[in-house]
Amino acid sequence: MNEAYISGTGSWLPERILTNGDLERMVDTSDAWIIQRTGIKERRIVAEGQATSDLAIGASRRAIEAAGLTPEDMGAIILATITPDTYVPACAVYVQEALGAKNAFAFDLNAACTGFVYATAIGAGMIKSALCRHVLVIGAESLSRIVDYTDRNSCILFGDGAGAAVISPVPEGVGAQGSRIVDSYLRSNGSDADLIQMPAGGSRKPASAETLAAREHFLRLKGKEVFRFATKTLAELLDIAVERNGIGLQDLDLVIPHQVNYRIIESALRRSNLPEEKIYLNLDRFGNTSAASVPIAIDEAVRNGRLRKGNLVLLVAFGAGMTWGYNLIRW
Repeated sequence: MNEAYISGTGSWLPERILTNGDLERMVDTSDAWIIQRTGIKERRIVAEGQATSDLAIGASRRAIEAAGLTPEDMGAIILATITPDTYVPACAVYVQEALGAKNAFAFDLNAACTGFVYATAIGAGMIKSALCRHVLVIGAESLSRIVDYTDRNSCILFGDGAGAAVISPVPEGVGAQGSRIVDSYLRSNGSDADLIQMPAGGSRKPASAETLAAREHFLRLKGKEVFRFATKTLAELLDIAVERNGIGLQDLDLVIPHQVNYRIIESALRRSNLPEEKIYLNLDRFGNTSAASVPIAIDEAVRNGRLRKGNLVLLVAFGAGMTWGYNLIRW
């Protein structure tokens, strides 16, 4: 059975910056209030006419180049997103066509903010089973398209962007301590599906004049319940990862969490006693980009030297569904 590792990463952010000051002019909020509650100072927003696939294509090209490969080397493309260009066909096929990845099969995956972690686990499985030689996994979102900018509790959180990684088989002769995806853990709980949702637009409640008037095509979240879930889940994922793999928190060189909210991450750190210097954060600059947040942070950490070969890194995420999980990776 092949071992799998991440051979290249990339990210792509829109040029437009939406600051807390900008939001002050749009909704009843303030820069100080947003920073105190979330730690977010600004976020990126797609341009008029720009879509999720455009961001995904930019991130993918960088990841493929970093891996020293070509688009034709890709055997599969998995795009994690809740904001596809269209519901039919999948956003991933637009990315495939633009890249020229003619040898790949492509599909979307919807696990909200946990999407990239899910996609990485599935991609690693494809490599281990020899179904594919190389798998392109992407997290990409244009959340500004479904954010209600009249709701001050939710519109302050979200931004747009994309991150990508190429998963490849570990070269022959590399020992067990070499770069590899060590472990993945995935879960969901549909009984909490109403905590974060977009009520209308699907087959249960198709688009109509009534759903538009009720603003049911925007994200809605129950903030207090989501805060409790996320804080508890992040701490539990850290505990499960170390227990399943026979390691200690001190063995982790870096933890890259879903960039959700600094208060949530801070609370989880207190529960787990994990030193803050082992956590990688960029939410102050990009906000919550859902499925894109973890891969954007990975690529940034690689390029600025925070994540180096041989490091043991834990990717943890949680989101609508509710979904949660981790990937433990020897870089």
